[in-house]
Amino acid sequence: MKSYMCLICGWIYSEEDGSPDEGIEPGTKWEDVPITWTCPECGAQKSDFDMVEI
Repeated sequence: MKSYMCLICGWIYSEEDGSPDEGIEPGTKWEDVPITWTCPECGAQKSDFDMVEI
């Protein structure tokens, strides 16, 4: 599973954890996250995220 970091605020999306408060179930791959989804911390678009190794 991979993790993606918001380039605006540094919030991390983990495929393993998902983002249940925003309707993204644990185990959801990044490519399956809707393009309309935004960062829960700052509202940045999905395109403002880059994959990171943690």
